[in-house]
Order: sequence, then C-alpha cells, then structure tokens
Amino acid sequence: MGRYRVFHAGFVGFVGFAALAAPLGAQEQRAWALVPTSDLSSMLDCFEAAGQTLISAHRGGPTPGLPENAIPTMDALLAAHPAIMEVDVAQSADGVHFLLHDDRLDRTTTGSGEAAAQDWAALKQLRLRDNWGWITPYAIPTLAEALVWAKGRTVLQLDFKRSADYAEVVAAVREAGMANSVILIAYSTGQARALHELAPEMLLSVSVEAPGDVAELKAAGIPENRMVAFTGTRLPRPELYAELDKADIEVIFGTLGRPPRSLDAVIDRYGMDERYAELGREGVDILATDRPREAAAALAEAGRSPQAGQCGVGRGG
Repeated sequence: MGRYRVFHAGFVGFVGFAALAAPLGAQEQRAWALVPTSDLSSMLDCFEAAGQTLISAHRGGPTPGLPENAIPTMDALLAAHPAIMEVDVAQSADGVHFLLHDDRLDRTTTGSGEAAAQDWAALKQLRLRDNWGWITPYAIPTLAEALVWAKGRTVLQLDFKRSADYAEVVAAVREAGMANSVILIAYSTGQARALHELAPEMLLSVSVEAPGDVAELKAAGIPENRMVAFTGTRLPRPELYAELDKADIEVIFGTLGRPPRSLDAVIDRYGMDERYAELGREGVDILATDRPREAAAALAEAGRSPQAGQCGVGRGG
C-alpha cells in the first residue's frame, strides 16, 4: 500500500506538474492576475464599488495531488480563477522562513517532529503530502520563493506561525517589492499594533466582532485605511458589514474550517454553492474559503466575479 501511495501520488503529481510546466507559455497567457495599479486598499474599494467579491484561497487552495501552502497549487488555482492566496509563514531553526501551517511536519510532509526545530537543509529535502495523504513531488517553498512567484500575479495574505519573525518577514516582503500586494494577518490588537509599527504601508487583516473593535484598533494607532476586517467563520452579520462599509473598511468572512461543521462543509453537503454569492450580496468583500474553485464558480454565475480589465485584474491572452 505504501508503494502504491507513492506511485499513485507521483503519477498524480507528475500529471499536475506536466499540466503546469509543459505548456507554460499557454498557462501564463490564460492565468489571472490581481495586481494593484496604485494602492491595494484602493483596489479593494474598486471591487466593492463594482459589486464584486474576491476569493481568498485558504492555504493556497489545495486539491488532490496539489498540497496546501505550495506554489504549484496556487499557480493551478490562479490559472482557473482570480484569487487572493492565504499562506502560513514559519521559520526554521537556522532562520529561513518557509510556508507550512502545522507546528509539526507529520500531516503535510514526509517528515516528522517540530518543523521549527529543524534546519532548512533538512526541511528542504522533504516532500509535501496533499490533504488526502498522498506524497507529491513538491518541496516546502521558502517565503522568498512564494513572494517572487506572487509578484505581478496576485495578493498574498500572510498568516504568522509562532516561529515566524515579524521584522524579518516584513523585510522580505519589501525586498521582493510586494509591500503593496500583501495583507498581514493579526489576531489581536497587540499583534496588529506590532505589525503596523513595522509595516505602516501594508494592509492588516484584523479581527472585528463589533464596531467597538475598530475604535480599539484606531486607539492603538492603526488607521482605518490600513484595516481589512475579518468577521469570523460562523454567523454572517450584514448589520456589522454595513457599519464597516460606512467606515470604508472591507469585510472578510470565512466559510473555511474543519468539516463537518464549517460553512464550506455545510454548503457542500447540501449543494448550496449559490450561498457564496448571497454572502457577497450581504456585504462580504472577501470570502476566505477551503472551496475556492466552487466559490469562484458560484460568484461568476451570479455576476459577482472580478472581471479582466478592471480594478487591477488582468488575464493574459
């Protein structure tokens, strides 16, 4: 069974890699691009004014044969749909930042143990597993590699793991020329303050459960035009979205999460993909989802998907 898993995954991975790499010119011609023409906040304002809803692909939108937090996975999704990519940033024992969600290596790689306890020389030898357990041909990408890939292609949402160094990540973003194409994720006012002090020019995803949370963030020195409000994953709240809209703060709502209770899982189970478009109409500007392909298709069918030629959206060919 182990050999079959490796062979099957290698075959799936090879087919996926061939689809991405062999006709690379054709791939690049048809791929979507989300590139701010001026300021990322202005780009998000443009989408809102046009009645469009963006997809944020949780962990890059993994699918069978393509693992989470991997560049080929994000590349494949962007070939099909315009999307922001949410990724997780960790740091090795010798100071290399890389993309990985779990503290341990066991679930998503061929390795084991604490990821942050290992040097990059060991980590880069591992291969990623997809979310169904198959071993793929893909290695863990560095943050630097992901930033190079994303430049001129899309916006990255960066979720900091405990081992990540804020200052070094911010420096890497600036070095890559991506300061205007990232959203830094903060889960507390203190974290938001620290990130804003390091990167005042970058947008922050901040947790907002009530209008008073915005006042608290402003008191911490974070201006409204640097905020994107993450409003949870459980219950849509159009009345809160309306208040945030008055303050010109874009709304993120997450349908992601562990099945069977996540909204993504419920929507899938009952065949209600149209709910993604309904959330957009209720005031959600960015949908953070584990089903980016299905959500994007539902938005397109409802006329709420970003269109090439407006708001910094492009598509080659």
